[in-house]
Amino acid sequence: MNLNQVTISSSNLEKAIPFYQTLGLKLIVKSPQYARFVCPDGNSTFSIQQVEQFSGGNGIHIYFECDDLDQWVQELTLKGIHFDEMPNDKVWLWREAHLKDLDGNHLILYYAGDNRLNPPWKLI
Repeated sequence: MNLNQVTISSSNLEKAIPFYQTLGLKLIVKSPQYARFVCPDGNSTFSIQQVEQFSGGNGIHIYFECDDLDQWVQELTLKGIHFDEMPNDKVWLWREAHLKDLDGNHLILYYAGDNRLNPPWKLI
């Protein structure tokens, strides 16, 4: 089994689309109520569905892995993307930067390298 796609809700699809394109996702499907992107590396997709009432993204954390995290965050900052937390090393051996999309969904751009699937405390 492989994770194929994550879909989130948005109160304003027309504003959300350029935000995610700025993050580097490529728009591949667009309708009045739905947009789907492909990630720049691999085949995973990410989609947004327009909703009438948005309940917020509380508890949802969406991770996008970036090989050159610090450089990418610097480029996004120059494009006007605001980060709540700049890249820093975590005790779980990942380097992360945190931001929110226009609907308040919590996004994490990160680099974990081999530690993503093979941390020193791996069970199997």
